[in-house]
Amino acid sequence: MPTSVPPCAASTVCAIRAAADGARKKNENEVFGLIRSMTGYGRGEGVLHDRAITVEVRAVNNRYLDCAVKIPRLYVFAEESIKAQVQKQVGRGKVDVLISIDATAADKVAVSLNRSVADGYYTALTQMRDAYNLKDDISVSLLSRFLDVFLVEKEQGDADVIAADLLQVLSQALEGFNAMREREGQKLAEDIRAKAAAIAALVEQVEVRSPETVAAYREKLRQRMQEVLENTQIDESRILTEAAIFADKVAVDEETVRLRSHLSQLEDMLEQGGAVGRKLDFLIQEFNREANTIGSKCTDVRLARVVVEIKAELEKIREQTQNIE
Repeated sequence: MPTSVPPCAASTVCAIRAAADGARKKNENEVFGLIRSMTGYGRGEGVLHDRAITVEVRAVNNRYLDCAVKIPRLYVFAEESIKAQVQKQVGRGKVDVLISIDATAADKVAVSLNRSVADGYYTALTQMRDAYNLKDDISVSLLSRFLDVFLVEKEQGDADVIAADLLQVLSQALEGFNAMREREGQKLAEDIRAKAAAIAALVEQVEVRSPETVAAYREKLRQRMQEVLENTQIDESRILTEAAIFADKVAVDEETVRLRSHLSQLEDMLEQGGAVGRKLDFLIQEFNREANTIGSKCTDVRLARVVVEIKAELEKIREQTQNIE
């Protein structure tokens, strides 16, 4: 006897498929939600206060946020400010920030008299003059020729100004970096939606097939009792009781309801966007728990195959969630 598809299951599939189709139809340049991949790259360049600054930001998957900044030693004072700005925009991932600075045009040199060295040279010259009764021709030009009479130092710019310039170029790099992550996140979300729709369809099959296994068990039980008892009248109530006990053991209604609830939560998270990677990871664990329970209850080969397919799709989703921030 054919069994109709439960209305709630059908609506779940339709909703997920509609969401997946809608996501695919969006313009390629339009970011769907705020789902972001952990991997990305961005570059920023600028000439500020005569300094040519280049900032590159790249990231790969990581369980937590790990930000490393490579910057010329002269400008390490800005490292913490750079990390703080990255932390505001990145939830997790291994992020490398590479900064190069050409400050040739901004170089300023301070020249000062090394008085102690100049005094030493002058004293030695006057002693030489007196000792050998030489002509007194000690002059500025003479003293200036000696080594280390003058101190030549490179002036440091205003640390606050330099830090602000670095952060400005970093913002440009992060903008491109996040745009790339959002584009990749859109693709991940679309793929997850497609796999969720496949799981919803498989859950339907479980709901349709599960009552059929009970009916098949009841009929098989009747045949066995008929063979054993032969001409004796079969106790119909006993068959119904055994079938009811069997149905209770293999009932998966609660599990399929929870699976549909998880599918709904999955769609909500994708729609919500943001840093939902850890939440999705936890939700997939809940999916697997229900699938395993169904697998432990089913005695039907066809149902067992469907459960395997569900778990295969869940594994694909789990792999994708590992890429989401």
